[in-house]
Amino acid sequence: MKRMYPAFLASAFFLGFGFPQAAANETGFVTAPLVIHPDQSAPPPMRMASADRPNLGGGFIEFLFGDRQHGAYQQQPPYPSQPMLLPQPMMSEPGRPTFDPRYEMQLVDYDGNESTGTIVIDTPNKFLYLVQGNGKALRYGIGVGRPGFTWSGVKQISAKREWPDWTPPAEMLARRPDLPRHMEGGPENPLGARAMYLGSSLYRIHGSNEPWTIGTNVSSGCIRMRNEDVIDLYDRVRVGARVIVI
Repeated sequence: MKRMYPAFLASAFFLGFGFPQAAANETGFVTAPLVIHPDQSAPPPMRMASADRPNLGGGFIEFLFGDRQHGAYQQQPPYPSQPMLLPQPMMSEPGRPTFDPRYEMQLVDYDGNESTGTIVIDTPNKFLYLVQGNGKALRYGIGVGRPGFTWSGVKQISAKREWPDWTPPAEMLARRPDLPRHMEGGPENPLGARAMYLGSSLYRIHGSNEPWTIGTNVSSGCIRMRNEDVIDLYDRVRVGARVIVI
């Protein structure tokens, strides 16, 4: 027994003082403890290259989600850092389709005989063309009349209004007595941001706060556009411009 005391005391000496202890992790492998010295500096900040962004098609989606520093290296906060909260894409309402990108405004070839500044509305295909000349036209997606409310003919733009008021005509109130008798212009107004009145008729080319309806048969005969598109068209055409509806 006396011979065991020196060995026991030696073991206690080595185990009781400041030697780092190895520990077994949950996988069963033994790992040495991590010692961080006070003068050790933090790792240098990380750089991350932005990925190629998808083609958002311009217009309003591009304004919201476009990257002003596309392709540039962006500095990340020094380590340690909190996770960055990235903007999330705007979700459509449940059960409601999103805007179809084929109806984005774009410059297209056009071989018609109409003069520059003429508006041609292709009702079956849900497109409005603003003739530019030299074989080109600006094409916009539109919503058109429901079955029984489509029409064709030649009109002129007789007036233009920004954020127009809306007074439903008597024929519409007869079908929809729940509608308001008058509504001031504004973001909630069904005529949207701009309206171009067609002759002495009740029809208009106007904006809409329901972009998911573009490309559909939805109105009572008016030509409906996204607000950003109708603003663009409004600024390009003049009172008296010819409008051909087919």
